[in-house]
Amino acid sequence: MPEPTSRRALLAATAASVAAAATACAPVAPGAAPARRPSPSSASPARSGAGAGATGERAATRREDTARDHHRDRVDALIGRMTLDQKIGQLFVMRVYGHSATAPDPDDVASNQKELGVANAAELIAKYHVGGIIYFGWTHNIRDPHQVAALSNGIQKAALRDRRAPVPLLLSTDQEHGIVARIGAPATLMPGAMALGAGGGAKDARTAGRIAGAELAALGIRQDYAPVADVNVNPANPVIGVRSFGADPRAVARLVAAQVAGYQSAGVAATAKHFPGHGDTTVDSHVGLPVITHSRKEWERLDAPPFRAAIDAGIDSIMTAHLLFPALDPADDPATLSRPILTGVLREELGYDGVVVTDSLGMEGVRKKYGDDRVPVLALKAGVDQLLNPPDLAAAWRGVHKAVRDGELTEARLDISLRRVLELKARRGLFDDPYTSDREVDRTVGTRAHHAAADRIAERTTTLLTNRERLLPLSRRRHHRLLVVGVDPASPSGTGGPLTAVLARALDGLGFSAEALSTGTGTAPDPSPGRIEEAVAAARGRDAVVVATYNLGAGSAQRTLVSALVATGKPVVHLAIRNPYDIARLRGADTEPGASLAVYSWTDVELRAAARVIAGKADPRGRLPVAVRDADEPSRVLYPIGHGLSYG
Repeated sequence: MPEPTSRRALLAATAASVAAAATACAPVAPGAAPARRPSPSSASPARSGAGAGATGERAATRREDTARDHHRDRVDALIGRMTLDQKIGQLFVMRVYGHSATAPDPDDVASNQKELGVANAAELIAKYHVGGIIYFGWTHNIRDPHQVAALSNGIQKAALRDRRAPVPLLLSTDQEHGIVARIGAPATLMPGAMALGAGGGAKDARTAGRIAGAELAALGIRQDYAPVADVNVNPANPVIGVRSFGADPRAVARLVAAQVAGYQSAGVAATAKHFPGHGDTTVDSHVGLPVITHSRKEWERLDAPPFRAAIDAGIDSIMTAHLLFPALDPADDPATLSRPILTGVLREELGYDGVVVTDSLGMEGVRKKYGDDRVPVLALKAGVDQLLNPPDLAAAWRGVHKAVRDGELTEARLDISLRRVLELKARRGLFDDPYTSDREVDRTVGTRAHHAAADRIAERTTTLLTNRERLLPLSRRRHHRLLVVGVDPASPSGTGGPLTAVLARALDGLGFSAEALSTGTGTAPDPSPGRIEEAVAAARGRDAVVVATYNLGAGSAQRTLVSALVATGKPVVHLAIRNPYDIARLRGADTEPGASLAVYSWTDVELRAAARVIAGKADPRGRLPVAVRDADEPSRVLYPIGHGLSYG
């Protein structure tokens, strides 16, 4: 029988199994479509209709307490019905291959059988009772919005087949926006964190989070691994960079709190990452084990404020970092496995009692010292609640089971984490209504209003760093024929790309005649001498050149490209499409462009905003959220935090 696709049909199909655990799950009547309720932490007297003043606040507090007690009673009853296998399973969040919960493509069935020992998501849930599934593009979970919603509904239907203790899954993904976005067009893609930092507006950050959260919820995804709370104080950071809001801890804290409010007002659990702070490292924890050398005092000043702000904002979950932080724990274990950091600092000092989720347990930063069967055990002992994407689920599962049998972990300890996870699911309304519908997708995902909001926000982020002789905005009369040239790195998930073509189309639409010419991906040895010669020849037939660079390094051939274009005598407009530090490598008569913009990402929304700024259809209002230092003398600041030119 085909799986039901509407919320009404899905609720009807599962009402009987939910009713079997009535004391735990408070079933919804068939055909009902209850409204999703905001978490207590995001409720407000004004929104709840309690009125103004102390009376309204007291009424709101009583309602929050009542809701909290209801969730607690429901969860306690459910835990009492669960087996040890179910309890352990609820603590795992796992990948699974395929676009469907029951009928993935043959290649995805083969991948599931090889890595997980099951054929599909439904079998994964039946075998391991996992509490969550994370969606990726590379696991082929994401084709289009209706498919994602159907996958989510199929997963929830499989989870609720358990008559003894039906528990909906918490479906999650990494939707930071900017350079990390798993769900692409036609969903709305917002500017990323550092772009929002350049815009500086808490209202914009909150709006971006609310829109992103609403679209995720419509797809059935109720936990987002965002926002990034790391303060990017190291320009050489290879893994955070523009994923951070900036280098000023207070500004980052303000925007993190705003995004938490935005996501969670839309019914999606936000996740601040990566605790205790990943902003000052030159090692990528995907491939190595970084060491943060901040003193305890420096941590308090630099790294802690955004996490404190997230906790004060009622954040649902916090993600750990796979890095050493000797000032917080001198032991040779990453923070993910550190009880002094996760229990001592995060829980006891900062007072956080929400869900703690690991970063992916498949990353090398957490696998260097211990086996895949031991890492989950040590993480739970440290204070973790959710174990994200272990590379070998069977080994991880057996490891936790063995630890319980041997007395290294008690069932009572598991219950503490289990209660946090289940209460989060209850707060996000999953026990009342775990499903979505085609109607919700159509009325929420990628709407005209959402896209217009993204464009307005993006216009406030583009940062004009230099503008010699007022080159910008370009004149459609004097600079009508443009060459758009430069690197075309792989586009962030679901964006148009390649970036030179996207930017050229946007400029064409603004009255210019733009030719796109890609010089490669930007990785050495690109651009080649031949491609540089081709770009120079093309530039000679144009009125002006727009050149894009991607994380310029010392000796980069991209610098040679810019120098060759400047030497043609044509006006050159430079775009730093990722980290804003590229301009530091382009100073000097031979390489300095006529104007330089920082756009912080090469997604369509940010490229369209940059085109409007170049054409003078929008004023550049972004201000640097990080300092740009001299490439040869790092102690010297070329452009401080807050720098940015305008046309006024």
